[in-house]
Amino acid sequence: QVQLSETGGGLVQVGGSLRLSCAASGETSSMYAMGWYRQAPEKQREWVATITSNGATKYANSVEGRFTISANNAKNTAYLQMYNLQPDDTAVYYCSWRPGYTGSWSQWGQGAQVTVSS
Repeated sequence: QVQLSETGGGLVQVGGSLRLSCAASGETSSMYAMGWYRQAPEKQREWVATITSNGATKYANSVEGRFTISANNAKNTAYLQMYNLQPDDTAVYYCSWRPGYTGSWSQWGQGAQVTVSS
């Protein structure tokens, strides 16, 4: 089984930046995908970005150009660098992991609160 540990949330002013990290441990795979989702109060969880172990990335339209997803395969860690944060980015951010490049997510992180204040 894989465990995910998220770090890096916090409070930031409008226009600021934050970086989230998600470290995977346990029975990881050399071929995997990791993703980031977020859930704002009273809203459904929404997909933010995905990266695969071969470096392919995808982004939601709402964050493309402002957020960057990356991964260090040697450390089994994914990152979400967030720039030009806006109040609408306020949410709990969750990382996810699955073996292989497609299919359902098999593991979720505990969540990291990101609050953007104006």
